[in-house]
Amino acid sequence: QVQLVESGGGLVQPGGSLRLSCAASGIVFRLLTMGWYRQGQGKQRELVATITTSGNTNYADSVKGRFTISRDNAKNTVYLQMNSLKPEDTAVYYCNRFSPSISTINYWGQGTQVTVSS
Repeated sequence: QVQLVESGGGLVQPGGSLRLSCAASGIVFRLLTMGWYRQGQGKQRELVATITTSGNTNYADSVKGRFTISRDNAKNTVYLQMNSLKPEDTAVYYCNRFSPSISTINYWGQGTQVTVSS
């Protein structure tokens, strides 16, 4: 049974930082490219960052240089360090395996809300 538990969200002022965590179970975590996704209100879910099994990372242009994805295979956990946050980063953030087509992912955790506002 797949379980993804995201945490670390909250309310932060523009320019602030947050670190998100996602604990995974029920998947062979160490063999999967993992990703962080987000969904703003009234918007489609989008891929924010990915990390391969060997630690190679990739980022959406909108977060490049501000966000850092990392993973700890011993803990089955993936992280997202978010710096220089902007109001447009406000969204519910989810982790999951990477898929080039989000619609093929049929299980999501509850997500963690990030709100960037003064």
